[in-house]
Amino acid sequence: MTYFRSKAFTLIETIVVVTLTTFILITLSSLIRYFYITNAYVLEQSQAVNSARRSIQNALSDFRGASYAADGSYPIQAVGTSTAIFFANIDSDTAIEKVRYYLQGSTLYRGTTDPAGSPPAYAGQTEKITLVIDNIRNGTTPLFTYYDSTGAELIPPINLSKIASVRTLVLTDVNANRAPNVYTLTGSATLRNIHNLNSQ
Repeated sequence: MTYFRSKAFTLIETIVVVTLTTFILITLSSLIRYFYITNAYVLEQSQAVNSARRSIQNALSDFRGASYAADGSYPIQAVGTSTAIFFANIDSDTAIEKVRYYLQGSTLYRGTTDPAGSPPAYAGQTEKITLVIDNIRNGTTPLFTYYDSTGAELIPPINLSKIASVRTLVLTDVNANRAPNVYTLTGSATLRNIHNLNSQ
């Protein structure tokens, strides 16, 4: 008498195979999901940091072009650790704008005012406000520091006529809704239009 062994899966073997396959598929889908979420976050971080870096460079470019105002005022009107008011031609026209950088809460803004009238004046003109960088986490760390022509840091109260360069240091959390990941952005600019005056 000949006996034939069945080559089919038993019920238990089938359950084990289905369970293992399900576990592997769930693990793979979780890894793929994590991969895409992580990559999206890294891309978001990179874009936000690059945007903040460009904003800092634009601000430093504004500082670099500081010059006498349309009404004859000195190039720098007022400075502080989180604010700076100066005059510069920051666009393609010939007018010298009044530029105000200021930190409000955790956001850095830029205000610009065009002169008007004859003789030109800034008083009474509308200030245009634009956002520069948000989610700033400087705390007590100065956003702006100022230096004389020898490179020595100027201590408050600052003599405006001694300012030859400015340094920015921004600590920013590019996404406040995620775990803290603070980036440090720095830069400096020499006020080229008044550097010679300050060195006299």
